[in-house]
Amino acid sequence: MKPARIIVLVIAVVAGGIAALLAGRSPEPPPAPAPVAQLETTDVLVANSDIGIGNAVLERDFRWQTWPAAAASANFIRKNERPEAIGDLAGSIARAPFSSGEPIREAKLIKAKGSGYMAAILPSGMRAISVEISPETGAGGFILPNDHVDVILTRRDKMAEKSAGVEVHTSDVILSNVRVLAIDQTVEEKN
Repeated sequence: MKPARIIVLVIAVVAGGIAALLAGRSPEPPPAPAPVAQLETTDVLVANSDIGIGNAVLERDFRWQTWPAAAASANFIRKNERPEAIGDLAGSIARAPFSSGEPIREAKLIKAKGSGYMAAILPSGMRAISVEISPETGAGGFILPNDHVDVILTRRDKMAEKSAGVEVHTSDVILSNVRVLAIDQTVEEKN
């Protein structure tokens, strides 16, 4: 046998032996997963379903939900601080809408104490009045709740008509910069 063939044969046998050794070894166990840092959580009071503005809320409208403690605002109601909050807030009126799952903030609720929505949202000593308007006299539907308007009274002046001989109308500003609380039954501005 030629020496070149012997060298090739020896190399093949050695390579085959090394391959057999490597294949016969058991694989190393995978590294243990790194421990996952446990996120600190707290139970926060949230809306159980959508709550519309002006709605009286009941106990069933609330539920406790686990929330990341770092993301829980100081305005959120936490179970560890106020475990009786569901019972305390039942009967309140929503002064702003809540979406299902949205954290409850007490600033968006009014304790009505048996009164209706208007009495609950008006500051002490203030009154609400209704003014009859039509689309023509109400800016064509462009005035929405929380806008500020002037209330203007326009009337026929019969005394001036007699002396002038023509129809005379006069206008006076009755109220200025008045906040609109509602239009018809709408108490919130639509998107």
